[in-house]
Amino acid sequence: MKKFLLFDTETTGNGTEDRIIQVGGILLENSNTPIVYDELCSTQKEISFEAMAVHHITPEDIKDKPPFEKSDFYSMLLENNDVSNFLIAHNISFDLSMLEKEGFENNYTLVDTLRCAKHLLPDARSHALQHLRYSLGLYKEEKEEAQKLNITIKAHDAIGDVLVMKLLLTKLKEKVMEQYPNENPMNKLTELTNTPVLLKNFKFGKYKDRLIEEVAREDGGYLAWMLKSLELDEDMQYTLKLYIN
Repeated sequence: MKKFLLFDTETTGNGTEDRIIQVGGILLENSNTPIVYDELCSTQKEISFEAMAVHHITPEDIKDKPPFEKSDFYSMLLENNDVSNFLIAHNISFDLSMLEKEGFENNYTLVDTLRCAKHLLPDARSHALQHLRYSLGLYKEEKEEAQKLNITIKAHDAIGDVLVMKLLLTKLKEKVMEQYPNENPMNKLTELTNTPVLLKNFKFGKYKDRLIEEVAREDGGYLAWMLKSLELDEDMQYTLKLYIN
């Protein structure tokens, strides 16, 4: 039977040497009761103050915790590491890269709720998880869901984010059924995860909220400058290259 593992990590920072200090996960399998994982992890890497300001996890919080490799979540992750099962996260490339630093080699089928949201909700002003939490009305459902699973919801807390992601996944599956009625929702979400997004609007910079197609006609040099000078995600790179060419 297929299993669906939604997860999120909190880390010491966003650099190449940073490591996992909290992991949250929900394992779903058909009608079985969901299994919740919410664990703090110790690490030798110091937590940056910038990271603390986001997730509020301090060195004292993780001092006596086992390292990630000894966590129950990691044991479960390895046990179910098969292409027949789904590994799901919001901006999964980041969280997967953190797992890989712990020696994990992925065999799951991946679903990125961030990229899928970009495909299925192209007019959303933001596709950040917390923005979608409110713009899609997920917050209206989360209290009841949290009570069922005995989860406390907090922004920038791994397990709280996973619960919101679980509700978002349901919304995305509904969108797939509306827009692609003849396709299996999870298979389509997998396909969308692996398909770059042609973005419509700039979300930042001097042309924020402008149509990228319009800016490409008026100021193509700006698009070339962005590609050369800024660290951009794969979707923005794909979009700018398309319009430049």
